[in-house]
Amino acid sequence: MNTKDVAQKWTQMCREGKNLDCINELYAENIVSREMPGMPGEFVSGKQNVWNKNKEWLDNVIEFHGGEISDPVIADNHFTSKMTFDVTFKDRGRQQMEEVAVFGVKDGKIASEQFFYSME
Repeated sequence: MNTKDVAQKWTQMCREGKNLDCINELYAENIVSREMPGMPGEFVSGKQNVWNKNKEWLDNVIEFHGGEISDPVIADNHFTSKMTFDVTFKDRGRQQMEEVAVFGVKDGKIASEQFFYSME
């Protein structure tokens, strides 16, 4: 798959709530994932570790009230997406979140991801 194919498949799967399946199918074994400095999971590498990080986040959700994942913007071997969430968490209550994610694609797999968001 080229970057556009990966980006479209990622978007489709995430919109359908198949986030963990998406990691299994689209992520490289040596994926590197970055959150904002000082946040939990600030730097995680390896597909299983990224899967575990996402599973932990999802397991902390009581309810999704709404959200959106934008169509991807593709540039060479990268794509980006804006994501918004209205979520109630077990440990911190209801939050509205907005972030931009940037993904790097290599050999038809997502090789890197980085998330940018306000930490207020």
